[in-house]
Amino acid sequence: MKEILTEIDINASASKTWEILTDFGNFSQWNPFIHQIDGTPTVGTKLKIHLHTSGGKNRTYQPTVTKMEPNRELRWYGKSIIPGFFNGERIFTIDSFETNHVHFVHKEIFTGILVSIIGNSLDKDMYQSFTKMNEALKQRAEQMAI
Repeated sequence: MKEILTEIDINASASKTWEILTDFGNFSQWNPFIHQIDGTPTVGTKLKIHLHTSGGKNRTYQPTVTKMEPNRELRWYGKSIIPGFFNGERIFTIDSFETNHVHFVHKEIFTGILVSIIGNSLDKDMYQSFTKMNEALKQRAEQMAI
């Protein structure tokens, strides 16, 4: 198992942050990591996600939304074609501290046999990609909150 965890404080409401996070159709306008998501943030929906990592890698994968709690939490889970080979669960949480202040957590838990082989190579590229997305979300939410 491998976990990559990033966090950021955002000076915007939970509802505004959630609105941006779940507006998949506009990701290309602000998100430097996830350029496009085909599908809707509804439990059971299979998404098609187009990534561009900070290390320059382009990937497309098709996870399924496993949890959607408005203004609070969004999760999706993806797995390789070969069961138990390489799986990932992406988790976004929004913790509201004040009316216009939230703590955003963006993490992924990787499991499967391939994780022990490539796990360390995920650290830098994915961590930087998550951080860039978080900063872009913060900037967009704070601009829209004004």
